[in-house]
Amino acid sequence: MFLAIDCGNTRLKWALFASPRPGTAPLLQGAVFLETIDELAERHWRPLPAPDAMLGCVVAGDHVRRRIEEQMELWDLEPHWVVAKPEEAGLVNGYDHPARLGADRWVALAGARWHLLQRGPARPALVVMVGTCVTVDALDASGRFLGGLILPGFGLMQRALEIGTAGLKVPTGEVVDFPTNTSDALMSGGSNAMAGAIERQARRLRERTGAEPLLLMTGGAAQKLSGITDQAFEVVDSLIFDGLLMMQQHRERG
Repeated sequence: MFLAIDCGNTRLKWALFASPRPGTAPLLQGAVFLETIDELAERHWRPLPAPDAMLGCVVAGDHVRRRIEEQMELWDLEPHWVVAKPEEAGLVNGYDHPARLGADRWVALAGARWHLLQRGPARPALVVMVGTCVTVDALDASGRFLGGLILPGFGLMQRALEIGTAGLKVPTGEVVDFPTNTSDALMSGGSNAMAGAIERQARRLRERTGAEPLLLMTGGAAQKLSGITDQAFEVVDSLIFDGLLMMQQHRERG
């Protein structure tokens, strides 16, 4: 049994697999808000078969990681957490300081690499994660991470405008081509800013590599954003788990 954990800034998602093989469906899975992490052992994990190994990524900070580890004391299980490395699982990290790349971005790139290798000849990929923040990361056909963008997500953009501008605390609007009210103007402006950044990076990746990239999107608000861009994105909800499974498989093989 293998336990995979993906802890973002808002929610923790977990999945239990029969073995660490990318592409396999979880036996059981769940998600909790960070405020309720301390209920994981009693409310969610106690009925589970004891996992033999685990691997996770946490971007919410060390204090949250320690809270998760306290819940894992339910089992005799050593916790292992992803930290971005110069190389791992067929990836090469092009960040100036490799360890400073967010663990979730590194894992998502591993998941994207696995998906690329299942679809024939290797090609570049643009990997977009839509959560509290939006990240837009480029991967070339050899598995080298070329670099990426970080943007505020839907909620952060909205709150920044509310805080910095008088009179803009309005209900959430819709994305429309020509907004005629403030709510729609705010939502459409933020969404188009994200979509524009993604489309520019897709174009730059084509120019850089001379090949058509695979465009993958994941995250809690991926469905909302994928329909806004002019690019043909494939939404892969399991991308982080696929990356964790791929990394664990490589670690076990040595």
